[in-house]
Amino acid sequence: MSLKNHYYYDETKCEFVPITYKRTEQVIYNLSIWILSGVILTGIGIILLSNYVGTPAELALKAENEALYEQLESTRSSIVELDTKLTEIAQKDNEMYRSVLGMDKISYEERQAGIGGSDPYEDFDVFSESTSELLKWTASKVDNIERRIGIQQLSFEQIKNQYNVNKEKMSNIPAIKPTTGILLSGFGMRNHPILGYPRPHNGLDFRADVGDPVLTTGDGKIRFAGKKSTLGNVVIVDHGFGFETLYAHLSGFAEGIRSGVEVKRGQQIAMAGDSGLSEGPHLHYEVHYNKRPVDPIYYLFADTSPEEYAMFKEIAETNQNSMD
Repeated sequence: MSLKNHYYYDETKCEFVPITYKRTEQVIYNLSIWILSGVILTGIGIILLSNYVGTPAELALKAENEALYEQLESTRSSIVELDTKLTEIAQKDNEMYRSVLGMDKISYEERQAGIGGSDPYEDFDVFSESTSELLKWTASKVDNIERRIGIQQLSFEQIKNQYNVNKEKMSNIPAIKPTTGILLSGFGMRNHPILGYPRPHNGLDFRADVGDPVLTTGDGKIRFAGKKSTLGNVVIVDHGFGFETLYAHLSGFAEGIRSGVEVKRGQQIAMAGDSGLSEGPHLHYEVHYNKRPVDPIYYLFADTSPEEYAMFKEIAETNQNSMD
């Protein structure tokens, strides 16, 4: 780029005379124009980046926020899983521990430990709608879980105190699995595999091979050991406090097992089999309270993990067929 011609008026000659520039002045002029243009273009670029893309600091902050949002989304599934497990523990607490000890159940509303009043998470409203919703959900769930854990801890303390007062009763109450096999069928109306029609199934069927050990599930005294109609070889244990257990389709009795003999929880009393009216080898197990059959699944709490208990519940609810 070169300097344009400029003129001055020469009064003596009465004409416009062009101004001549030196080479140095020409170079300085060109450099000045390029520098000024570069500064202006750079400024415009920075303004555009700031408004539509963001500064380097803003870009870094945006990337960080996106990473945090993804982490929160990932944490959501962990919180849901924790919430589910806590619900299962609460259910087992009500249906097993508190029921067996004769304690009042804790209602669903009490266990949820809700809070009222104004929105305690309104501070999150300053963020975008999606972020605000996620933060509110996460905070409320974590707070709710913390309160429910506190209630569960208090419940376990109450159960512990009640257990200490009723130690003798607790040693007699049926509380363990009678064999190591998995559950095959649950309590209630079931399709009989041989008779071919539904009828009441007063116990649980456990998988067992002929000769597998059968254990008494609580301290007590043998009331009966012998044959009993379609149940085949049977052992009935009187645990006192209104509880009795029945073990059926046995292949034989353990040494010394006869009416009147005292037994301890976990002691082998018989061997599994398929005597009586049975589709195959297994153990049929019943719990009776005050001479009425009750669902034994609620009394499998001393050696059953929450995961195993949940699995047993699912099998009992979905399998409509029995083994006997």
